[in-house]
Amino acid sequence: MRIYLDNCCFGRPFDDQDFTRIFVETQAILFVQEKIKSGVLELATSHILHYENSQCKNEIRKESVADFMKTYSKIHIDMNFGEKVLNLSEKIISTGVKPKDAYHVASAVLAECDYFLSTDDRLLKYKTSEIILLNPVEFIKILEENRYDTSRRFDGARHEVSD
Repeated sequence: MRIYLDNCCFGRPFDDQDFTRIFVETQAILFVQEKIKSGVLELATSHILHYENSQCKNEIRKESVADFMKTYSKIHIDMNFGEKVLNLSEKIISTGVKPKDAYHVASAVLAECDYFLSTDDRLLKYKTSEIILLNPVEFIKILEENRYDTSRRFDGARHEVSD
């Protein structure tokens, strides 16, 4: 099962953990990262993800995220996909999604990801038949309910989705 974590996910462990939602999302993201490390999940990354990370002012976060992506990314949507990313992102932007978010979603679709994980509530309202967008906590629930059967896909309401 291939997934894409947006920059919000990678940054969540560096946010203020005194807030319950942030703490719970962080635990879910760290769990997902462990499943990536163990090979249960495949990580896809993109040029926009690396670019956004490079702009981070927190050097420890920037280096940690860059190292994780470099070590565990199984597929990378680079500048060679630029025109395809732009074309697809224009369609996504037309639905009200912010440009940077649309670039991330387009990259995940082009990487043929099953799931796109984000902690951005506004972005998670975007729906498409091409990829399932979920909060990491919801994604963990799906994984646990299906005992890590990575051959099946489920939407946020936990309904099976056929390919």
